[in-house]
Amino acid sequence: MSLNEEFLQRVNQLYQIFIKHDATMPDRIHRYRNIEPESAQYLAMLIRIQQSRKILEIGTSTGYSTLWLADAAQVTQGQVTTLEIDEKRTHQAKQYAKELSVDNVIDFWVGDAQKFIETSSEIYDFILLDAEREAYVNYWKYLPNMIQPQGGVLIVDNVISHAAEVKDFICEVKKDNRFMTTTLSLGAGLFMVVFKS
Repeated sequence: MSLNEEFLQRVNQLYQIFIKHDATMPDRIHRYRNIEPESAQYLAMLIRIQQSRKILEIGTSTGYSTLWLADAAQVTQGQVTTLEIDEKRTHQAKQYAKELSVDNVIDFWVGDAQKFIETSSEIYDFILLDAEREAYVNYWKYLPNMIQPQGGVLIVDNVISHAAEVKDFICEVKKDNRFMTTTLSLGAGLFMVVFKS
């Protein structure tokens, strides 16, 4: 069963714990910086609507968004691959996934996302990009080859809250005439990228 009361209660608790942690950290690199609940729920809905089977998350952090993606993947009989450079955060995320019984649909990958992206030959129905923003322009050299041409979607978080930091990346994407894009004012701002045809 997915999105039951127990799941919703626990992810809400975790979000509050993560927010409190971030409030005590003056250095942003030590913050968990999880996606907002309304954005996470929207992504989970989108996976259900699309019936996404192959899901990639770039930036696990402590796994808040991963839990939502995995819950949706259980409904679509999909699989989530999630990338995180920090082993401690991956360990935390694994524990939460096990606790909420969604670990069976998640592959945790620890390392530099750039290496994964450069060497991957996989094509994904759904990609969430929520990592270190200065790396996005380099990622874009490879991401178009990873998005499923028939109905695949790339979603990028924090495009309103950190508009200046993602400006160059968004310009690069918009220059590529194979894609349609739109920005949704949910949470910190979601940028959606899909193939035109």
